[in-house]
Amino acid sequence: MLFRQIFDPASSTYTYLVACSRTREAALVDPVLEQVEVYVALLGTLDLTLSYSLETHVHADHVTAAASLRDRLGCRTAVHRDGGATCADLQLTDGDLLSLGDLVIEVRATPGHTASCVSYYLGDRVFTGDALLIAGCGRTDFQQGDPGRLYDSVRTRIFTLPPDTLVYPAHDYKGRTVSTVKEEMATNPRLSRPRDEFVHIMDTLALAPPKQIDRALPANQACGRESTS
Repeated sequence: MLFRQIFDPASSTYTYLVACSRTREAALVDPVLEQVEVYVALLGTLDLTLSYSLETHVHADHVTAAASLRDRLGCRTAVHRDGGATCADLQLTDGDLLSLGDLVIEVRATPGHTASCVSYYLGDRVFTGDALLIAGCGRTDFQQGDPGRLYDSVRTRIFTLPPDTLVYPAHDYKGRTVSTVKEEMATNPRLSRPRDEFVHIMDTLALAPPKQIDRALPANQACGRESTS
């Protein structure tokens, strides 16, 4: 397997490139519109063909590169069916399997941050989007967010993976790049607590709206195509 982690500093978003080393088929997880040229150049350098552009959810903090990548490279776009992005080629559900040469990506529904959140499990690693961050988790106060649902999702769909499974989140704001299931189970300051305490924490965060939400949500429900009106 080939693997790269790419960072967008404006939104603190991680995009992940995974590829089969034999067939050279690749997928990008959570690509950011402003980084399209970086992805295209990297795919060319590594002699890869992009098969999938995968979303962990319909994002509120950046515009996805899905439509742009589909137009330029002919890849298929994918998002959970509850995200409202009917433009996507694949409307994912829990348990779906995506073939990438010799690799198989398992879709695990992990709603709670939003109703459309999924994690992508691939062998020794899991791409958790905003459901599980390093020493944190995504907020639950918009897009059908639900703290109890998020807690249950993480505890039953991520924390049940092998303890050494690598955790790669969609964001980090302190320069951290990877964690493990074991580490998050033991030390995550929110999700290592009892459920009622977690729900109380999330219900009292009182956060400001994401800076790009008015731009990002409508664009991402159109797979990254922004309105010109």
